[in-house]
Amino acid sequence: MSGTIALTISIYLLAMLGLGVAAYRYTSNLKDYILGGRQLNGGVAALSAGASDMSGWLMLGLPGAIYASGMNQIWIAVGLVAGALLNWQYVARRLRRYTELAGDALTLPDYFENRFADSSRMLRVASAFVILIFFTIYTSAGLVSGAILFEQVFGLDYRAALIIGTVSILSYTAIGGFLGVCWTDTVQGIMMFLALLIVPAVAMSSMGGWGASTEAASAAASAGVFDAFHGTSLIGAVSLLAWGLGYFGQPHILARFMALHDERDMPQAQAIGMTWMVLALYGAIATGFAGIGFFAAAPLGNPETVFLALSQALFNPWMAGILLAAVLAAIMSTVSSQLLVSSSAIAEDFWKRLFRKEASERELLNAGRLSVLAISVIALLLALDRDSSVLALVAYAWAGFGAAFGPVVLFSLFWGRMTRNGALAGMLSGTVTVIIWKQLSGGIFDIYEILPGFLAASIFIVLVSLGGAKPGRNILEMHEAARGS
Repeated sequence: MSGTIALTISIYLLAMLGLGVAAYRYTSNLKDYILGGRQLNGGVAALSAGASDMSGWLMLGLPGAIYASGMNQIWIAVGLVAGALLNWQYVARRLRRYTELAGDALTLPDYFENRFADSSRMLRVASAFVILIFFTIYTSAGLVSGAILFEQVFGLDYRAALIIGTVSILSYTAIGGFLGVCWTDTVQGIMMFLALLIVPAVAMSSMGGWGASTEAASAAASAGVFDAFHGTSLIGAVSLLAWGLGYFGQPHILARFMALHDERDMPQAQAIGMTWMVLALYGAIATGFAGIGFFAAAPLGNPETVFLALSQALFNPWMAGILLAAVLAAIMSTVSSQLLVSSSAIAEDFWKRLFRKEASERELLNAGRLSVLAISVIALLLALDRDSSVLALVAYAWAGFGAAFGPVVLFSLFWGRMTRNGALAGMLSGTVTVIIWKQLSGGIFDIYEILPGFLAASIFIVLVSLGGAKPGRNILEMHEAARGS
């Protein structure tokens, strides 16, 4: 069986590499490499945003959390849906417009610098460092997911599995740039969506349908498995809901808004993106519940392998290979996006702006591709710990970006009085709060670190902005132009 699955996954990996090579033909300069020349249509932007957002967490972390704890874990999904909807509704269109007005900004650090006319480059450097720190952690979470997949399916040594997964993702990201990532994301998003609907449906059908499945889950699990409030304190529920705040500050998701060809495509992109997200989350939750009943007689040692185990137990080798390739797709789509944003920060925000202002487009492209390699190596070293939790790593990085960038993005788009010093204070206070809060525990410190980080950043933005001089006329005029109709 493993040979057939290996062949199926190998074909999938070659297909993704082929898309990366095809995208290479359309990548002639740094703007193409970072934002695909701002030529994404609504459907590709939506599926790419969803696929790069959810990652292996959707197919490993969330089903595993439901399998281990039950319905009280759905608050994460509720918070994420609310945050994504608000992001599409209020941030996407204005960010697309504002980044073009702000010197045709290609990255978030580029946007922050141009938005506040920051000649000191402090905003660019600070935000680029935040990107490199938290994306390295985020990327390591994806590599852990890939290693778990290869280890579970092929019985490989964890380190060997980790290296294979890293090389697979690295190849098409470095070659194809943003278009390669987005094209592969689109295919991967469709695969993830179908897999998350098929696996729980077949699993429940094999147990006799929904009624029999819920009975089996109730018998196998502890009391309260279907109670969303069971064993959940107010702090716990608020912490899970607070995941939704992270959307406003995730560079790899915001980049999809910036790359859209025409802001008039936003309604179509939002409809596709939110439909994909809601159904995919439903499938992930259903997978966890199906696993509770299906593996009642022989519980899984690692809850995060429930999707993998169901795929192998229920389907023939060819179909199982396709479904497991969907897990790899979830992992690859996010890691490749993170690597691309990180390499963009190095090529655009450090190399070009600070060290080699006269660098040619070819030199910048090569710098971006070499950056992907360097960041991959660092993330791989972080992922060598076999006991790393995918959900824990993702949660930390998600909180870091949400608190550091989320308030800065929101205030910069909707409050003309915001200043450069306010933005810098918000970014730094959000980052520091997340890092310190993560090290503490007990009582109020059990709240997910994104919430205090987000609040601290917002407070510092307002106080420092109001305490300084008003922005110049050019900044205010650009802000009014970005408001649009």
